[in-house]
Amino acid sequence: MIITLTTPAMLFPAVSLLLLAYTNRFVTLASIIRNFDPKLEDANTTDQITNLRKRIYLIRRMQEAGVISFFLCVLSMMAIYLEYQEIGSYIFGASLICLMYSLYLSVREITISCDALELHLQHFSTNFKKSSRKK
Repeated sequence: MIITLTTPAMLFPAVSLLLLAYTNRFVTLASIIRNFDPKLEDANTTDQITNLRKRIYLIRRMQEAGVISFFLCVLSMMAIYLEYQEIGSYIFGASLICLMYSLYLSVREITISCDALELHLQHFSTNFKKSSRKK
């Protein structure tokens, strides 16, 4: 398959925005973690901290995969520019695989985030199924 120099270049804005979103998620989690008071630790807090550790680990891996994808994308453009078309195509393919892995990790992190919210909502007495049927 022959790709032009503009094909990998189209991935630049997407990867850049993705890395920005990952960084925002990381900053938010760091803020939440810093607000925990170790003196007020209970079972709920312990569960939340365990959940946050998993999410931080996943976000770090998401960022790593995204940066590697970005790097391979640039390397692909360099190879295509230097007229190593086939090598550039393979490197671009590797870049896409890293990007897909990063997106997969993002979905896993979102799932864990939803589980954390569910854990937090368990402490409220409102039953969602009952209230949604009344409407």
